[in-house]
Amino acid sequence: MAEKPVLLYEKKLDGRVVVMTMNRPDAMNAINGELGQALGEAWERFRDDDEAWVAIITGAGDKAFSAGADLKETTLIRTGQLKPVRRRRVSAFPMAEEIGLWKPTIAAINGFAIAGGWAIAQQCDIRLAAAHAELGVSEVRWNMPASWLHTLPRQMLLGHALELVLWGDRRITAQRAYEIGWVNRVVPGEHLMDEAMEWAERILYLAPRDVRNLKEILYRGSYMSPMEGAAFARALEQNLAGMEDSIEGPKAFSEKRKPRFKNK
Repeated sequence: MAEKPVLLYEKKLDGRVVVMTMNRPDAMNAINGELGQALGEAWERFRDDDEAWVAIITGAGDKAFSAGADLKETTLIRTGQLKPVRRRRVSAFPMAEEIGLWKPTIAAINGFAIAGGWAIAQQCDIRLAAAHAELGVSEVRWNMPASWLHTLPRQMLLGHALELVLWGDRRITAQRAYEIGWVNRVVPGEHLMDEAMEWAERILYLAPRDVRNLKEILYRGSYMSPMEGAAFARALEQNLAGMEDSIEGPKAFSEKRKPRFKNK
């Protein structure tokens, strides 16, 4: 019997929506070398697919989104009991700037999101959480690296970020994550994927080039000076000129109908 893939990659709604599912439920979807590689390649695949406009990532089962790095495998590798497989180097949770991923992404957090699981959700644009989910950054408990945390203060107040990171033996509830502004919405677990698909479908009625422009403007503008940000935004938005969609948008408004964007 063939082994189950550690990451499921499905295309829905005429290929416009990609749903990625971390598929190691027996290990709480912990990120081993194979899953980490698959995640990195999946983000690149989504980025390069002109047909796909928005992605959702979640975990198999209802217990864990991802419990983070597979520390059992990490221990075996660091003690020389297991030789790591050499693969093309990719990041399991890349920043948008790192790989030029300006399409919108949604994390459907269906359970525990700890350490690397938190990191995957952190790199998404929208975070939806099941009411029973628990979240945390536990790297300081195990002396594990967490360089990806440098972007966390652009998602929440610094004091909240420090509490989460420096007191890493504590998990927070989905509701608390919502209260500090990190989770966009908390829903009952049985409705989580329906909610995520609703968010994804809303994107399909919006102008894809403009959506991607504005994501990039907001991300890059968060660390540019106001004048630099304004200049960058004006330059980037020149890519709207001459597009069919730039005619379709105002035309649909004047005709009182939904626009039919083609990203052309």
